Amino acid sequence: MAQKAIREYDGKALFSKQWSNYFDGFHYGFKSVLVTSGKELLEMANQHGFEWLKQEPLVAKPDMLFGKRGKNDLVLFKDQKPGDVSLEKAAQWIDQKMSHDVTLLSGQHGRLSHFIVEPFTPHSQDQEYYISATTVGEDDVLYMSAEGGMEVEEGWDEKVIEVTIPITMSDADMEHAIHSNIPKDIPSKNKEAFASFAIAFFKFYRDMNFAYLEINPIVMLENNDMAILDLVARLDDTAGFMMRETWGDIEYPTAFGMEDQSDEEKAIADADAKSGASLKLTILNPMGRIWTMVAGGGASVVYADTIADFAEANGGSVSDLANYGEYSGGPTTGETKFYAETVIDLMTRHKDPKGRDKILIIGGAIANFTDVAKTFTGIIQAFEQYADKMKAHNTKIFVRRGGPNYEKGLKDIKEAADRLGLTIEVYGPETHVTDIVRMALEK
Repeated sequence: MAQKAIREYDGKALFSKQWSNYFDGFHYGFKSVLVTSGKELLEMANQHGFEWLKQEPLVAKPDMLFGKRGKNDLVLFKDQKPGDVSLEKAAQWIDQKMSHDVTLLSGQHGRLSHFIVEPFTPHSQDQEYYISATTVGEDDVLYMSAEGGMEVEEGWDEKVIEVTIPITMSDADMEHAIHSNIPKDIPSKNKEAFASFAIAFFKFYRDMNFAYLEINPIVMLENNDMAILDLVARLDDTAGFMMRETWGDIEYPTAFGMEDQSDEEKAIADADAKSGASLKLTILNPMGRIWTMVAGGGASVVYADTIADFAEANGGSVSDLANYGEYSGGPTTGETKFYAETVIDLMTRHKDPKGRDKILIIGGAIANFTDVAKTFTGIIQAFEQYADKMKAHNTKIFVRRGGPNYEKGLKDIKEAADRLGLTIEVYGPETHVTDIVRMALEK
């Protein structure tokens, strides 16, 4: 599954477009604009259908695929400062926030460029709820909480109810599973309404081919009026061919702080968008000596952390790690070859400033369905093309992998490296998942 994050504005617009098909009995008054400057906001207020921008107190915030905007002081709303947020105040605030680079609490750094502006929704905290759905393994999971807002992640296990919904579960069983697991803290007068909404929400999530969909908070007002205050969404891009008309012209923006991608990062991102597999690449330090080809998103985090720890412990530094990324989800031989060629080409462009050997770590846990031999065939083909350059950089290769056909994959890559005169050590699932990092860096 290729998950593609979309803007909050586009997610809310999709809700509005499909609302009558799923949420009968509830009302959602979609009023929202996406702008790239204060000037654009002022101009939009003069267009037919957007008179509310002049008539109602407003809320403004960046719409650039990052969360915790409130904690980063990046939400302008009525209760934050005395008086309503007028159109003019919102425009001035947007221009001020765009005038300089911003560093988030997460460490992400960049320039704000897109903002979502909506009417302010008066409500009390006990009207806020949390709901989300995502795919976990082969099942869908629905999450519900009687408490919404910024603090829902604190005490998640105590606050949030999880309902696992296998893809084979009938609609009747799905509705029963959700209805019987509505959070007990939701007031009795709202439980039936919330249950109906949660069931409709899950059907919408599933039918629209979301990979992840979160509303935090969803506000339940009087007369079954609903307000979607904050929304996070990722679509399953592999369904794009059949959902094009339903989704409409949805943009897949680059994550905040990643706008200035290299040509290689853009090429991998483009390949990822066209694949049912997951191909990710971020270049951390093009002069780094330690390069990775890691299978799996979780494994990529574990390897990066382990490399950073061992590099510092063995006289190096975190900056020795050159890249971060993954190839997973059953990529084809051709896709893996392209990914490997891109990484190896980058690795062999510059000599290590200290004259040290280059290290290539090909790691991963134990695959569920990725054919290891097939993906390793793509890596071997890249070796054949770049063998001379790899030897010129004294590249040492360390491999650890498990999963379907792993014995053949390990045998093939070892024989190919020996034939090409490359230095390689190969290990299977009997070796700890990151032990090759210790072997590589201690040597």
